[in-house]
Amino acid sequence: MTLLAAVLLPWLGAAVLFGQRNDARDVCAWLAGAVVALAIAALACSVPAVAGGDVVRVAWPWLPTLGVNFGFRLDGLALMFAGLVLGIGLVIVLYARYYLAEGEPIARFYGLLLTFMGAMQGVVLADNLILLVVFWELTGLSSFLLIGFWSHRADARQGARMALTITGGGGLALLAGVVLIGSAVGSYELDAVLAAGPALHAHPYYLPALVLVLLGAFTKSAQFPFHFWLPQAMAAPTPVSAYLHSATLVKAGVFLLARLYPALGGSDAWFYLVSAAGVATLLLGAVLALFQHDLKGLLAYSTISHLGLVTLLFGLDRPLAVVAGVFHIINHATFKASLFMAAGIIDHECGTRDMRRLHGLYRYMPYTATLAMTAAAAMAGVPLLNGFLSKEMFFAEALALGDRGWLGWVPAAVATAAGLFSVAYSARFIHDVFFNGEPKNLPRVPHEPPRWMKVPVELLVLLCLLVGMLPGLTVAPLLALAAGAALGGELPAYSLAVWHGLNLPLLMSVLAMVGGVALYVGMHRWVNLHTIELTAYSGKAAFMRLLDAVLAGSGRVTRALDDGSQRRYLLWLLVAAVLAGAWPMWRQGLSAGPLAGQPVAPLAASVWVLGLLAAVATAALHRYRVTAVIVLGVAGLVVGLAFVYLSALDLALTQILVEMVSMILLLLALGRLPVEAPVESRGRRLRDAALALVFGSGVAAMLYAVLTRPTLSIADYFLRNAYPLGGGHNAVNVIIVDFRGFDTLGEIGVLGLAALIIHAVMRRLRWPARVEPGLAADRYPLLLQLLSGLLLPLAAAVALYLLLRGHNLPGGGFIAGLVLALALLVQYLARGRAWVRDRLPESFEQWIGGGLALALVTGVAAWLLGHPFLTSASGHPVVPVLGEVPLASAMVFDLGVFAVVVGATLLALVSLAGRPTRSGV
Repeated sequence: MTLLAAVLLPWLGAAVLFGQRNDARDVCAWLAGAVVALAIAALACSVPAVAGGDVVRVAWPWLPTLGVNFGFRLDGLALMFAGLVLGIGLVIVLYARYYLAEGEPIARFYGLLLTFMGAMQGVVLADNLILLVVFWELTGLSSFLLIGFWSHRADARQGARMALTITGGGGLALLAGVVLIGSAVGSYELDAVLAAGPALHAHPYYLPALVLVLLGAFTKSAQFPFHFWLPQAMAAPTPVSAYLHSATLVKAGVFLLARLYPALGGSDAWFYLVSAAGVATLLLGAVLALFQHDLKGLLAYSTISHLGLVTLLFGLDRPLAVVAGVFHIINHATFKASLFMAAGIIDHECGTRDMRRLHGLYRYMPYTATLAMTAAAAMAGVPLLNGFLSKEMFFAEALALGDRGWLGWVPAAVATAAGLFSVAYSARFIHDVFFNGEPKNLPRVPHEPPRWMKVPVELLVLLCLLVGMLPGLTVAPLLALAAGAALGGELPAYSLAVWHGLNLPLLMSVLAMVGGVALYVGMHRWVNLHTIELTAYSGKAAFMRLLDAVLAGSGRVTRALDDGSQRRYLLWLLVAAVLAGAWPMWRQGLSAGPLAGQPVAPLAASVWVLGLLAAVATAALHRYRVTAVIVLGVAGLVVGLAFVYLSALDLALTQILVEMVSMILLLLALGRLPVEAPVESRGRRLRDAALALVFGSGVAAMLYAVLTRPTLSIADYFLRNAYPLGGGHNAVNVIIVDFRGFDTLGEIGVLGLAALIIHAVMRRLRWPARVEPGLAADRYPLLLQLLSGLLLPLAAAVALYLLLRGHNLPGGGFIAGLVLALALLVQYLARGRAWVRDRLPESFEQWIGGGLALALVTGVAAWLLGHPFLTSASGHPVVPVLGEVPLASAMVFDLGVFAVVVGATLLALVSLAGRPTRSGV
């Protein structure tokens, strides 16, 4: 359970922090730090087991039909990444306390930071691919909020949107790839997937799954051509940048490569796709980093380059290259986090990150400068620092591909060139910022930061030194565990010695060091780097042009289709339905089935003919709106009589009552409109008539074809089990409140939401006095007032009767709610607004909320008793005097339906009629 605590603690801490006051800076910092420290302690409890070769697991059933559990899995690779996420997260928490200014919402910042930390923990510890994708998307959403934390800045909003767009698109590709892998392997569990490498390679899904998974990994880890979003994310606060670039978001992509290497690696497709992306990203990031003027921009492009280095190592598809890749992930996390925090200190104390103004800072802040220069040297690969060790392993693996002919020498040349540029941009970072003359027009006088703001940088720089000088005593055990898990097998022989003798990798290091220094000195002296701008080639401009084109195209399509005309929407819908129905008919034909039709009584046939004539008359008289509504009501009444003829009494009651409500709704709506509709052209009327005839005929033909064919009906099941399982004889009502109660819960939720939307829209409208109904209270007919007064108690009794009997006879909460709502609406029509205001509750929203709460309570009560949600119970207790009384828990659910129907109907219709509320109309 300690593994579960390591995952859940950041989420729990985030929930608590979101409720803290922003002025309690120390409380928020201590709380966030304590949560992360506890998570680290919980993770540490599993280290002995993992070190002993075990895989620690914890799981609960989640999606049993897919064989997917909600579980977490800790092996060496997950341990390394989880340690980086939590360990660097802890120093980021301390650093942010001093970086964020007074008055900033620090509680929200820490809450978002811990949310993001929890999402990353879920990615690296997920026990199956489905859960990994879920947490993968959560990292994208939480990073979007962190990058856009300074929402008042346009660049922060733009950077957050760009990051979410690119990584979100990659997440969709990853989901598709995961589905293909699961289909090919037959399981989404990581153990099964990692063990199915050879079988997966032979499957037809392998190549598309590989491409889709790599799209997800490349977009998240900013590989070419998706690299451009990462520099735009520099608009985030520096603690966020340090965290994203060192241990979290961008590392999720390379984690995915390492995690799935046993399953997807080992093929030519893997070698060429992954190594090509790595080469392009490594070189592009290194070159662009040299020409940046923003301090964080230089570090961002250097991150891109180093991510390309790690990707190239995995793409080389050799066991030692995988070990080198895992090693460089650790080293990059330490020196890049320290560099970003040093850059944040410089920005915090100087007021700018522009390297064209930042000069000679060593004189003003020597301690910070020493820390930053040491971290930059580690980034450049200077001996006795951690970056040198993994760089040497990279050079050695780049040289090991000579058996591939001339192509095998490309990685060696690329590695040397990238190392040269790495030294050059590191030299620019050191020389431009800390030497190179005096500072120019700085907003603030440079000085050392508060003591505790430097502690995180000190700790990380100390790690760079210890790993660089004592790798066997520091990083070797963790590297062996992580690399072994990434390879999925035995580790190859390798050495972490600081000195390997005079060899080609050392010569490549010397060439990179000398060449990088010479390149920077030459460009500084003869070219003036401060005047060169290469940001136009970063990909941002192309992305923005593409985004503008997509938005413009979607705008044109929207304007063509969405012109505000309900007629046009219905036209497109019917045309699409006609085409969709005509296609199978045209290919396969449509014929009647073998069953003979049943004879129809002449009276029923005449009533249906009346309904048909009413429907035709409605279309013909639609310009005369009141007449058309009345004739349409006749058609609805005929439908209700058809249900009576077919012995569907529940449907008949519902149809007739809904028809009455709809009639009032339409009449109230017509009070807002002119008496007659505009005259239409003859061509439009003919077109609409033809479309209606074709659509109606097609539906009638399909219905006839279906009804004349034998089918297997589930009606017998419901009729047999309505009483034994649902406690009622009315199968229709039992289906609604029991067998398909979850559907009904959703339907009443939609009904309540629709009423709230109508109310929200109508309360903001202002209508001319001449069209508002019921303004003169003395114009209501006295006879109607008397009859409505007698009707209300009778209707209430009928509604109660229908509600109580609905479980065994036609009725139920929906029908009862419509009866009471209609009676109250008649009171409104007969007595006006004054009666409504004085006699009815001021807010029908309470009816909707209360009804939904009752329905939910019924479902949750079954849950708490160990049964599936909304399972009903029934019984027949004997009550004195009354005798045996049939009771069912579904009656409570039905009462909730009744309340929602009453509240939603009255709220919608009275809002449409212009009823005054506390907030006005």
